[in-house]
Amino acid sequence: MTAAAPTVPAASGRALADAATVVRWCDELAAVSQDDGRITRVYLSPEHARANAVVDGWMRDAGLETWQDAAGNLHGRVAGATPDAPVLLLGSHLDTVVDAGRYDGVVGVLMAIRTVARVTAAGPLPVALEVVAFSDEEGTRFGKALLGSSAVAGVWDEGWWDLEDGDGVTLRDAFTAFGLDPERVGEAAVRPERLVGYLEAHIEQGPWLERAGQALGVVTSIASARRFAVEAVGEARHAGGTPYERRHDALLAAAEAALAVERICRAEQHVGTVGTMTVEPGAVNVVPGLARFSVDLRGEFDEGRDRVWETILAAFDEIAARRGVTVTPTEVHRAPAVFCAPRLTAAVRAGIVATGETDPTELFSRAGHDAMSLGLVTDVAMLFLRNPDGISHHPDEFVSEDDVALGLDALAVAVERVADDLAARS
Repeated sequence: MTAAAPTVPAASGRALADAATVVRWCDELAAVSQDDGRITRVYLSPEHARANAVVDGWMRDAGLETWQDAAGNLHGRVAGATPDAPVLLLGSHLDTVVDAGRYDGVVGVLMAIRTVARVTAAGPLPVALEVVAFSDEEGTRFGKALLGSSAVAGVWDEGWWDLEDGDGVTLRDAFTAFGLDPERVGEAAVRPERLVGYLEAHIEQGPWLERAGQALGVVTSIASARRFAVEAVGEARHAGGTPYERRHDALLAAAEAALAVERICRAEQHVGTVGTMTVEPGAVNVVPGLARFSVDLRGEFDEGRDRVWETILAAFDEIAARRGVTVTPTEVHRAPAVFCAPRLTAAVRAGIVATGETDPTELFSRAGHDAMSLGLVTDVAMLFLRNPDGISHHPDEFVSEDDVALGLDALAVAVERVADDLAARS
């Protein structure tokens, strides 16, 4: 007997048409950038305002009622069947890193718009559907990630107002210049008791779906993360006149520390990155006296992440003592691991199965997402879309129109499953 051929996932005609629209919109938003020839769109900038205005128009055309909240996030809503219907949030972010690709965050927002239009075409659902285009997930301008979704989750920290961008503009002043009132940022917070949950579609920022030969994946959890600004302080001295035994070279200490981060994280199966490094005084004939660098540490579980950090700290101390320098880290960001809710991941899985994929891949997200903030106040789940080679935060990131179409079918089924489950429990 010949074995049956495996089912090949195939998108619906509606999804194929909507996917073409989503990809075209991604291309249009790519032109909203502060830099010529590359995509850069940061929080509370003129490009932030332009992107919100463009997406607002697309939301309205899709039948959503729109508004900008007190933190600059854009919302679009279709009411539920009853005035007191609970709310299912969908969304992602519109901001970017410097020299970004055109799909990170953006494709999730635009897929959410088309999904809401699709599932409500025949009438309202038992849940109200609200798309949120978060204003600052990356933290590119002020160095603090998840500002937009933190405001929506009601966890805004008053200490953030003194954060400065590269030009010395404080977050407070940028708020005011954008037309927002810092004293009203709390008004952006949702009412957790009214929420059913939050669903986010996003390109995978890794190669695992491509390796599995699957277009879509179910996210099981999002990495716990810690970030540090580190200073290595040595002694600046004449490069020609200072023998090696008298050097206290801050740059070499920092370089050795960066290698220690890689070595320890590889051994412990965590992810550690030194992404920035600057040196002073920065002269060709002077032994560096000061080096500043960053450490980004991620793991699946908080306990493992913290244990690995203690090992890294011990390595820093050994390097500092041996080289006669000080190495001092300051924590600038900490986010706990977020585990996706079983009932919502089941809905996402059902959506993927409905496309014809019988055994969806489950993924731990090593990248952070707005779902981390929303996970503080409601259940969350995520749908990943295949990204060839896994490259992201780079102009070469990509998702095919066919995979977007499959994602749209899966997301529509997931939303309907959540609505049906709510109706069955009512």
